[in-house]
Amino acid sequence: MPPFINFSAYKFAPLRELPALRERLRHVATTHALKGTILLSPEGINFFVAGARADVDTLLAEIRQVPLLHDLTPKESESSAQPFHRMLVKIKKEIIAFGVDGIDPARRTSPKLSARTLKQWLDEGRPVTLLDTRNNYEVRLGTFRGALRAGIDHFRDFPSAVARLPETMKTQPIVMFCTGGIRCEKAGPFMEREGFQNVHQLDGGILKYFEECGGAYFDGECFVFDQRVGVDPDRRETDSVLCFHCQMPLTAAEQSDPRYVAEVSCPYCFAAAPALNG
Repeated sequence: MPPFINFSAYKFAPLRELPALRERLRHVATTHALKGTILLSPEGINFFVAGARADVDTLLAEIRQVPLLHDLTPKESESSAQPFHRMLVKIKKEIIAFGVDGIDPARRTSPKLSARTLKQWLDEGRPVTLLDTRNNYEVRLGTFRGALRAGIDHFRDFPSAVARLPETMKTQPIVMFCTGGIRCEKAGPFMEREGFQNVHQLDGGILKYFEECGGAYFDGECFVFDQRVGVDPDRRETDSVLCFHCQMPLTAAEQSDPRYVAEVSCPYCFAAAPALNG
C-alpha cells in the first residue's frame, strides 16, 4: 500500500465568507477520503490532513485558490497508516488559541530564522537562548539541547511564563521554537511588546528543522498531535504512545515500567488508576 502523505500548514491572512469556504473544503476533503482537521478563522487557516498523494494535492490546490492563500507551502511527511480518525473542518475565533488582544501575525511577526541559519549559529557557538514555547507534555519527548522551557500546560499560559523571565533576557538574543511555527507567530510579537529586543522565531518549527538539518543539537523526538504521537529527526513515527488513562506521552523505555499497563495506567498516573489500586 502506498504511504499516507501527512500535510500540515498554516497562514495568517484575513479570510472572509468562512461558512462557504468551510463547505468547499469539507466537500473536497471528504470526496477524496482525507482525514485530519482544517481550522478556519478571520485570522487565517491552520490544517493537518493525511491521505493519498493525489488527494492531498487536490485539497492543497483548492486551498490555494483562496485569495491570500495562493502561496501556502505545507510541511509533509509519510506514515504507513492513516494517523487521523476523521475529517473535521471548523470555524474558530483563532487558528491557534492565545487570547491576547492586539497580536496580529498577518500584519507583523518577529524576524524568522531559517533552520539552516539556526544550525549555523549553534555550530558557531553563538550566545543565544533557545526558548521552547510548547506545553510541558510535548517537551517531555524531546527538545533542543540546553533549551529554556516555558513551563506551561497550555499556550494561553505563555504570557505568564514571559512575566517570569529574568529582566536581563530582554537584551539577549532569543530564538523561540514550537512544533511547526504557528505558536511563535503570536509568541514573538507578544514578547517584543513586553520589551524583549532581540527575538527570532524558528521558521517552520522543529519539523522544518528536522527536514533540513536532521537531529543536530536536538535530543529525543518531536511530539505531534495525531496517532503517531512522536516523530524522530527523520520524520518517522516512533514507538511512543499516549497513556489511555492520563494522555501523557510515553517513550518506549517508559512503556517497560511495571506501572505501565495498556489502557489502564502509566508511571505518571499509577497512583490514581482505580483499576489497579481499587
